[in-house]
Amino acid sequence: GRSRAPRKVAAPTTYIAEGPNEVWTWDITYCASSKVRGQFYYLYMIEDIYSRKIVGWEVHEQESGEDAAELMHRTVFREQCFHKPLVLHSDNGAPMKSITLKAKMEELGITPSYNRPRVSNDNPFSESTFRTLKYRPNWPSHGFKSLSEAREWVQKFVDWYNNEHKHSRIKFVTPSQRHMGIDGEILAARKKVIEAAKGRKPERWSGNVQNCDKVGPVTLNPEKEIKEAA
Repeated sequence: GRSRAPRKVAAPTTYIAEGPNEVWTWDITYCASSKVRGQFYYLYMIEDIYSRKIVGWEVHEQESGEDAAELMHRTVFREQCFHKPLVLHSDNGAPMKSITLKAKMEELGITPSYNRPRVSNDNPFSESTFRTLKYRPNWPSHGFKSLSEAREWVQKFVDWYNNEHKHSRIKFVTPSQRHMGIDGEILAARKKVIEAAKGRKPERWSGNVQNCDKVGPVTLNPEKEIKEAA
């Protein structure tokens, strides 16, 4: 008799990215300081869900809507997508819903998208990238000595992630290659190499060669029947 009445939660809006700079997701994560217990640096990171490329990032000493707005402004102009259809997804944190950031997004023509209340897995793309970041072998588990050290480490990670990391969700091409639109020709060349290898030694293959088809559109908040992992 004391149980709460069931409440109906509206399904999140579904967005589909058919190319780069159509749907971005962003979040902030903690980077511990090794000098002061309980002190953190804050990594702001923006990711394109189509290519998985990290298109913008900064490390600050605080969570701030003003810092987020400045990062968003610089990232939009760096990617040259000013006033083009763009969706930005985030959770419901204070910087994400700050008046300063909302005003900047309206100025830049960006459509906001937010996690559903009390739903922890509505932002899987950013969460997956942060997990990759913090499970790197050289991640300083005891914390960073300074803000400059944290920024230097993240810069190296972003360079590796964008330009060297073969991402499993985009058929093992790098996010930069997919962002530039050359993943199709890379995968086609890879397929020819594999088929040639199979032709030379067919006994090494029990079935078809690896699927080298280019990954299609990517969905944010997909409906249940088409839901895919980040």
